[in-house]
Amino acid sequence: MKKPELLQFIIQPDEQGGFTAAAVGYSIYTQGETVDETIKNIREAVNCHFFDENQSKASLPIFANVYIPEIA
Repeated sequence: MKKPELLQFIIQPDEQGGFTAAAVGYSIYTQGETVDETIKNIREAVNCHFFDENQSKASLPIFANVYIPEIA
């Protein structure tokens, strides 16, 4: 699978606590108790999604544009 140069994620508060994250245009989802933990988990999820068996370590695409919508 070709790795994108830029991935965008939307992080939203979860109804049961913590946060959920979803990639825009890719089936990559994760969660965390805090925003910082969620971002760490995003990096791990991206690494798993784009892992190349021919490499000893997956090279991550650039990570940017995390959006947290305001709670009304």
